[in-house]
Amino acid sequence: MTADDWIQAGFAVLAEGGPAALRIGRLCDRLSVTKGSFYWHFTDMREYRASLAQAWGDLHDEQRRRFEESAEPDPRKRLATMLRTLMRPEHWALERAMRIWALTDESVLASVQHSDRRVRCAVRQAFIDYGFEPDEADLRSTVLFAAGVGLLHGSGSRRDVPAPLGERVLDLMLRR
Repeated sequence: MTADDWIQAGFAVLAEGGPAALRIGRLCDRLSVTKGSFYWHFTDMREYRASLAQAWGDLHDEQRRRFEESAEPDPRKRLATMLRTLMRPEHWALERAMRIWALTDESVLASVQHSDRRVRCAVRQAFIDYGFEPDEADLRSTVLFAAGVGLLHGSGSRRDVPAPLGERVLDLMLRR
């Protein structure tokens, strides 16, 4: 058992049950190990939660970096790829749980905000590359990002947004 095994189990538990579900016993049951294994890797639940938030931030930074460094010259295609990536069902539940957790934990909030800034910067750049002035690109990237987060939270238990909806939102945001 490695610390990463615990982190991956935490992501699964968090996605399934939210931050309240992060309990040592539940994690041990999921991994079929004793609490001693948990304490071998983490001093306490506080350290574990901090490690989990950090790992999520690192994972999303890697994904966001791909957005920023995309070689795709067509800004509409770049935006469509970002939307598809961020709206994948396997990404959906964990993203939603992290945002809920961020409401009660400042370190998680900082991680989510850092990640959000990177995404908005990449989206803003795509709007500029599409031909919008910087002020207009700021507005559109903020609105598109907020719409995505709204879809995330407004979906209830439905975890995927139909592709045509994403395309229609993108068409609307690119309209002059």
